[in-house]
Amino acid sequence: MIRVMLAEDQGMVRGALATLLGLEDDLEVVGEAANGDEAVTVAADVRPDVALLDIEMPGRDGLSAAAEIGRAAPDCKIMILTTFGRPGYLRRAMEAGASAFLVKDSPAQELAAAIRRVVAGERVIDPALAAAALSAGPNPLSQRERDVLAAGADGSTIADIAARLHLSEGTVRNYLSAAINKVGARNRIEAVHAAQAQGWL
Repeated sequence: MIRVMLAEDQGMVRGALATLLGLEDDLEVVGEAANGDEAVTVAADVRPDVALLDIEMPGRDGLSAAAEIGRAAPDCKIMILTTFGRPGYLRRAMEAGASAFLVKDSPAQELAAAIRRVVAGERVIDPALAAAALSAGPNPLSQRERDVLAAGADGSTIADIAARLHLSEGTVRNYLSAAINKVGARNRIEAVHAAQAQGWL
């Protein structure tokens, strides 16, 4: 029996996934979580064979949770199931140790098959997304540039960002300027939107 944990913030979607997977003779849903922080705790408690994670969740997102689950339950295979098929998300998921990356509009039977393939040691990636990730190239932003852009995404002032990240205002301006140039934007707002659209933030 393959033991599966689900992390999805929308209760109806999580319930539907649990029901669908429960219909399979060799799959058992042994834990559920509504956000990334819960996912890490549940994975550490139940030690599933597979953790199926959404990306967009409150608190810690699925990509951050994936890396943490990998440390808390090293034998657990990570699968990302998301609405957002963005090339940057795929790269970040692979960096976080994910074995699979699937979009939610895939047929339901493909999910069960993908779980079995991952447990057998395969890597499963949505083909269209893999092609898009290859053509998009790597994320041009450094980790600090991503941090500063993300901190300013809500319209925070330079001073607010500096205080939150424990940086000087001049350093924040430099990182923002570099990020804006790298993504080919005219201002911070455009840079945030461009980076989010690619899955770089």
